[in-house]
Amino acid sequence: MKKMFLLMMLSVVAGVCHAQSQDPAMQDVRKAIEASNAIYADLANKNDGSILARYTEDACLFPPNAAPVCGRDQMAKFFKDGPKVHCTFTIQHLYGDPKTFVTEESYYEMTDMNGKSIDKGKVIVIWKKTGAGWKMYRDMFSSNFPAK
Repeated sequence: MKKMFLLMMLSVVAGVCHAQSQDPAMQDVRKAIEASNAIYADLANKNDGSILARYTEDACLFPPNAAPVCGRDQMAKFFKDGPKVHCTFTIQHLYGDPKTFVTEESYYEMTDMNGKSIDKGKVIVIWKKTGAGWKMYRDMFSSNFPAK
């Protein structure tokens, strides 16, 4: 019985995700998120705090093996003097209300500046629609590799 219920729920979720992926408003959101993701590492590499422009004023990061990092000052410290890397994000799923909040499920690959792979993992980002466009509100990420 539980198995049947679970299968039914998965079918409903899959149907909703498929329907949303066909929604023109959701396609516009996806384009905005893909554009933001494409410049994410470049902004972080500047080491000048410009990466914070991708986030809402009340954003939080949820890094692996660490406490949440919330607020502009704490987030600026988190990104300060980070490694110089390239990151590519591949959106797996995007769902929510294209007028207010959407959730992104993505995979990432991080390479050094010479293109050598240094990490692969996954992210869950809750994006919030603001007057300045789509901004990251909650950002959770973790490596696919075991903790060292």
